[in-house]
Amino acid sequence: MSNLSSLKSIPKAEIHCHLEGAAPPDLVRRMAERNNVELPEALFTDDGTFRWTDFPDFLNTYDMASSSMRKAVDYRDVTYEYLRDCAAEGAIYVEVFSSPDHAATMGMSYGDHLTGMVDGIDDAFRDFGIVGRIIVTCVRHLGPERAVDVARATVAELHPHVVGFGMGGNEMDFTQADFRPAFDMAAAAGLPCTTHAGEVDGAQSVRDAMDHLPITRLGHGVRAIENPDLVAEIAEKGIVLECCPISNFATGVYKDYSDHPLPKLMAAGCKVTLNSDDPPYFATTIGHEYEQAAAGFGFTPAQLLDITRNAINGAFVDAATKVDLLQKVDAYQIET
Repeated sequence: MSNLSSLKSIPKAEIHCHLEGAAPPDLVRRMAERNNVELPEALFTDDGTFRWTDFPDFLNTYDMASSSMRKAVDYRDVTYEYLRDCAAEGAIYVEVFSSPDHAATMGMSYGDHLTGMVDGIDDAFRDFGIVGRIIVTCVRHLGPERAVDVARATVAELHPHVVGFGMGGNEMDFTQADFRPAFDMAAAAGLPCTTHAGEVDGAQSVRDAMDHLPITRLGHGVRAIENPDLVAEIAEKGIVLECCPISNFATGVYKDYSDHPLPKLMAAGCKVTLNSDDPPYFATTIGHEYEQAAAGFGFTPAQLLDITRNAINGAFVDAATKVDLLQKVDAYQIET
């Protein structure tokens, strides 16, 4: 195992992070003050972190915190500050999941929501050299019809920084198949797709997604381990798994690193990645994910570099940018 300073310098890539869930408490408070939004005190613990108990309560806390984001400048600041922090930990590429539904709830148009994120990405690239891109997501528990509305808005206002379409939200509501119309609309417009599956729900959720949606990646996907045939199929098809171990521990999906199936999925030939999901809610960062994967799974720097390669190869970014990013990874010299 390498020391923490060497792990910090390893090029990293993240392809599973919810933008609204990337805003830390201090930024949420700043945005709320700027927008004259009164946040409930129950939103925070005594030490200033987000307060939540179980997965449904986490979603509720997430929505309350997101209510502080009311203007394009808010989305710019969340995007910029998150990418800045990732760059400081060695990240060279980040895809964020955006949620037009959260913005619409606050009265924002899709265009203003998009403008804010694009400005944050461009400013972060200028200042830190980190490449950021957007995956627009629908929210599962809001239903299939709303998902179609989100897909329609996305394809009507395509932007080079919007590179994919996906779905988050409560995995226990509806089925993956219910959202086929939204995903087909996005895929027909040239957007590759991912969806949350195999997190709080089991292997059948992954099966449902693979059978009914045009996906090349799975958000989490780790509970596929419960079905060996499914794992073999994921490996054979090259479906990339957006793994978020510390999120899984926080939400009670798995107990600890000894319990988590990521190494078994890797050994089975699956393309695994490391991601922070909703970092301030789970007391993590992309750098922390890499450090803890080294400590908890025993991954070597070479294995961590391969995980970065998996993320970049599985990223939805254009081919030329992908080549540039992979060159940075290949140029990295592992300390001995």
